Amino acid sequence: MNAHPPIDYPFGPFTPSPANPVLRPGPGAWESTNVYNPAAIVHDGRVVMLYRAHAADIVSSVGYAVSDDGLRFERDAEPVLFPEHDYERYGCEDPRVVKIGDTFYLTYTGWDRTTARLCLATSTDLRTWTKHGPMLPGVDTFRGTRQPPVEEWSKGGVILETPVDGRYLMYVGEGNVYLAESADLLHWRLADPEPVLTPRPGTFMSGLVETGPQPLLTRTGHILLMHNSAVHPPEGGFYYSSGQVLFEPSRPTVPVAALLEPWLRPTTDEDKHGMSENVTFVEGLVWFRGTWFAYYGQSDTTVGVATFTPAG
Repeated sequence: MNAHPPIDYPFGPFTPSPANPVLRPGPGAWESTNVYNPAAIVHDGRVVMLYRAHAADIVSSVGYAVSDDGLRFERDAEPVLFPEHDYERYGCEDPRVVKIGDTFYLTYTGWDRTTARLCLATSTDLRTWTKHGPMLPGVDTFRGTRQPPVEEWSKGGVILETPVDGRYLMYVGEGNVYLAESADLLHWRLADPEPVLTPRPGTFMSGLVETGPQPLLTRTGHILLMHNSAVHPPEGGFYYSSGQVLFEPSRPTVPVAALLEPWLRPTTDEDKHGMSENVTFVEGLVWFRGTWFAYYGQSDTTVGVATFTPAG
């Protein structure tokens, strides 16, 4: 991520842009029905968005779009990541991206219509990707919550760009969030068998929690994790909004502060109506031209952005 001013906690406030949606379904068959849940990064002075897209068959690929202002995007005609292997044969979903050294590390969900597996791909140009396969075989991040009918399930890996005590850290999970660690960014394992973030009854985090964009270090040296959370209303369905949690680097498995209210929630027609209603799901965050841009899926159908410009 480009150099940015010091971050305070809470981080924001973020305001949804009047330009939303900044990306709608496109002309290609592979992205003709839904575009959502994008990663984002600044590269060569422009914002690059890597977004999930699919046709009516809901077999997802990852598209590439670029912007000079963070709001108006030009997209490639073809996806840059698409299903090739059995573990992802029904979709490459929900990317997150960071750059460490000269390499971009992209985590995404491989979906075979039975199990979700967190997968890794690397690149030096954001268009040509080398896949490294599932990252945490056998891990089930839903354990202890709403158990899926499988024994392996992992999604949403977000890597902290700065190593801590000689190891790279990644927060990972849907249902619960866990901490994983790596010495080389390619081989990962859980750092602790217990989750670091779990659903909290009676709050906007009561249904499940899942990681958002990449973690950041704050002015005080704490790790800021922006996350997505669901509530399951009595009438059915779900409602997704976004929160923030703070961790100490010396104890990255122990949350020391958490927002009591979401910093992003469904407010517009696009947020409330789409393939999945009442969803704002953030996965992309960039510092660009003096402003923070947080990119999110709107009801699994379009892409929105919320911005925050720090004073001074």
